[in-house]
Amino acid sequence: MLNLTVEKAINEQINAELYSAYLYLSMSAYLETQSLPGFANWMRIQFQEEQAHALKFFDYVNERGGKVTLTAIEEPATDWSSVSAVFENTLEHERLVTGKINHLMDIAMEEKDYATESFLRWFIDEQVEEEATAETILSHVERVEGNGNGLMMLDRELGSRVFTPPTE
Repeated sequence: MLNLTVEKAINEQINAELYSAYLYLSMSAYLETQSLPGFANWMRIQFQEEQAHALKFFDYVNERGGKVTLTAIEEPATDWSSVSAVFENTLEHERLVTGKINHLMDIAMEEKDYATESFLRWFIDEQVEEEATAETILSHVERVEGNGNGLMMLDRELGSRVFTPPTE
């Protein structure tokens, strides 16, 4: 049976993951309006990843005999001043999510919930990758800002990304 304190925290994380998905879908919509279908595709894949993360938490609560409680998802931003602003927001958001995952780990450790600690390790590793990827793309966007050819090359590269569901 899932500890009630842990269950509550994971339910909050499910909401945070669904908000992340919603935010990235909003970013995808914005990037489409900027005629950057590759960037939009990259964000749409982020949307799918965040949905998959929410479902991993959802399934975990159910597997442990807990109760999933879904709550309202906050409205995301819908407009940014530039492509670099989108990725600055992305990096900032991923750092926020990292903090939430780390807080979940703190709760699991305080509650001596070793199964949840084990489960969360995948997310901790995932967040390292998420932050590094957002930083790299932001760096590339900042380098080519104002250079239409460079931005189009990045757009083409990001357009090749495909969704790969998590394996663990």
